[in-house]
Amino acid sequence: MFKVIRNLLIILSLFLLLPLFGACKKGEKAEGTKALGQTEVSCPSGMEVVEVKRAVDGDTVELKTGEKLRYAAINALELHTETGVPEPFAKEAYLRNKELVEGKRLCLAKNIREKDRFGRLLGELYFPNGTSVSEILVKEGLALCCWFEGSGNLFEKCLPTQRSAIKARVGLFSLLDNAGPGPYYGNKNSKRFHHPACSKIVNIKRMVVFKTAEEALLEGYCPVRTCTEYVFGKAEN
Repeated sequence: MFKVIRNLLIILSLFLLLPLFGACKKGEKAEGTKALGQTEVSCPSGMEVVEVKRAVDGDTVELKTGEKLRYAAINALELHTETGVPEPFAKEAYLRNKELVEGKRLCLAKNIREKDRFGRLLGELYFPNGTSVSEILVKEGLALCCWFEGSGNLFEKCLPTQRSAIKARVGLFSLLDNAGPGPYYGNKNSKRFHHPACSKIVNIKRMVVFKTAEEALLEGYCPVRTCTEYVFGKAEN
């Protein structure tokens, strides 16, 4: 009789403990999911991990710290204009930038010149596989490689990607066949190019002449802001 009672007590204890085991398993699963969502990002030496809060436009983001980061060696066309109509492919560049970086932790390589005249950080964002955000934007024809002070290495890495995108006629570069006729006049110091129809060419001491806008872009020159429409066409509603 004693053995029967003892066995019954053991069985009853097991039934009472089963819910506790189930709760423990659920807790372990929840913790595992949490850990998976917080995967650490490992960056190469000289870079730092940053978290992107939001995309501002096609070449600028706001970090979780509140600082603005401007990609150092590219330029997307203007999203916010006086007319309220974005320049060609500016909205597409913004949406792609947003898709690539918003809410993500990436590796930041700061520019030699750490800030621009607006107080924004200058640098480049990289994914763990070594691909840069700028490289993707230029490859898809959503931004131009542009030289800025201190952007030497980043600019040199960007230019071959732009040349391939021009050849493929993707994004902005699909508009080059309708660019205004040359010649165009480049400034070797600033690596910007002008045209008399859209810009006053004043005292360019180190001038280079290009037959077409495409030729200038292949050499890594960017149009001055007032010549964007002459090169890429007027923004559409």
